[in-house]
Amino acid sequence: MSDPLPRRGRAAAVNPVGRFARLDVTLDPAALDDDERRAVPTQVFRDTTRTALATNDSPDLPFSHSLNPYRGCEHGCPYCFARPSHEYLGFSAGLDFETKIVAKPDLPRLLSEALQKPSWRPQTIALSGNTDPYQPIERRLEITRGCLEVLLRHRNPVGLITKNALVTRDLDVLRELAALDLVRVTLSATTLRDDLARPMEPRASRPGARLRAVEALAEAGVPVGVNAAPLIPGLTDEELPAILRAAADAGATSAGYMLVRLPGAVQDVFEEWLRRTLPDRADRVLNRILEGKGGRLNDPRFGHRFRSDGPYADAIRQVFRAEVRRLGLNRDRAPLATHHFRRLSGGQMDLF
Repeated sequence: MSDPLPRRGRAAAVNPVGRFARLDVTLDPAALDDDERRAVPTQVFRDTTRTALATNDSPDLPFSHSLNPYRGCEHGCPYCFARPSHEYLGFSAGLDFETKIVAKPDLPRLLSEALQKPSWRPQTIALSGNTDPYQPIERRLEITRGCLEVLLRHRNPVGLITKNALVTRDLDVLRELAALDLVRVTLSATTLRDDLARPMEPRASRPGARLRAVEALAEAGVPVGVNAAPLIPGLTDEELPAILRAAADAGATSAGYMLVRLPGAVQDVFEEWLRRTLPDRADRVLNRILEGKGGRLNDPRFGHRFRSDGPYADAIRQVFRAEVRRLGLNRDRAPLATHHFRRLSGGQMDLF
């Protein structure tokens, strides 16, 4: 594990040894000055995958197919449940996850090939199921935009979730998808406080920018919702009513929430961040999480991974339901359209 020195623009200060790592390399702190140790640049690697869609049969997830333009995420949220997926690449779930990004530039072409197959049955694809499709590197690479253009050409529905206002760059494509009832966009909102968002989500859009993105999407006719997730007990949970009110005021028509989950190495990354950044809150937060997970920081069982139980979890659930009713959210939960789907002719395929 690397020395816990805060890095500029990064949440993680450690690199827990990965589950599959055969070698643990620890830098000698005396070999680098503080500026060299604090500045960790983003590295981008090319993913040569030959398949576009990831599939799952988990009872915890509302989708079976997802599209992931990137592995790793520059946003750097210390609570991110996707961090352990980086260990399969030989990287750490800590600082590596937010500084070593694996991109899939061929994904739009591979997606079109997948949708062309006779075996494909039109259904909503989650974009994405793992890391954020609008993390900062997307501004330059435009892989997510390319995938949206493919989905529009094929008229296949997509559910998009992000915490970056960069999504509004693609309003032109999203507006066309929305006109055919082919898209829903969800903005994740963890807090309305800039002073908390800055260290907790260092390279994600600030709370105000996300709400402005909700407003822009709603004004463009794109169905948009807000996910108050993850709620961190003893830290952000008290903001739930305010987040939902702000979302509704901005034009959101749907909302959800989820309590934080800390699988695998995320526990080490999150606890180190919490004790370093908010030492006076750390024990309270961790004890609340343990209370809702039966004395553990995470319940890995299928069907239980996204659940918390007990009086605290019940109270949060009641607050959410009451606010959703009062604000008139979640009234229209109809599935996205699939009857527009089409496979492309040879001439159209030449575009790829």
